[in-house]
Amino acid sequence: MPPETEEKARYETHNNDVYDSRYQKFTMPVTRFVLDHFTPDHKGLDFGSGTGPVISKMLEDKGYTIDQYDPYFAPFPGKLKKKYHYIVACEVIEHFYAPGKEFDRLFDMLLPGGMLIAMTLVYDDQRMDFRKWGYRYDPTHVIFYRRDTIRYIASRYGVHLQHMDDRLIVFQKVFQGSLHRIS
Repeated sequence: MPPETEEKARYETHNNDVYDSRYQKFTMPVTRFVLDHFTPDHKGLDFGSGTGPVISKMLEDKGYTIDQYDPYFAPFPGKLKKKYHYIVACEVIEHFYAPGKEFDRLFDMLLPGGMLIAMTLVYDDQRMDFRKWGYRYDPTHVIFYRRDTIRYIASRYGVHLQHMDDRLIVFQKVFQGSLHRIS
């Protein structure tokens, strides 16, 4: 685990300009999911918003209000005591030193029926060679996920795995033993 000062310095090298169309396109799967499943009246959290909270910016441009939390760049612990209809974690969960603790916190902050919308590169040993996988060379990427790991997380926390592809993962918190549609 690198010292916090080194980790923060590494994040500061990321070119996360909220007006960069390439960055907006990269994060669009998360933004699109929120736009397709939630209204501006729903409460959202951009968890790990980073140096350039592009998802927050794109949602705000559409009339949404979304809180931001990042341990280095938006360190507002009061945001972690609130409840949300949705939480976005774009390129964040691979940075979890204590994934159980972090998933406990995230699922606890979700309202019943709420969704955790995460983006990370899901490792597939049938299609990828771990030794050559570029994602592993970022020293701040400390945990990687396989499809089985994602399914385990859903089972462990009793949440519904609503969506999973190579990059986008959506968990939905169960409401009284069944899924609750957000409308």
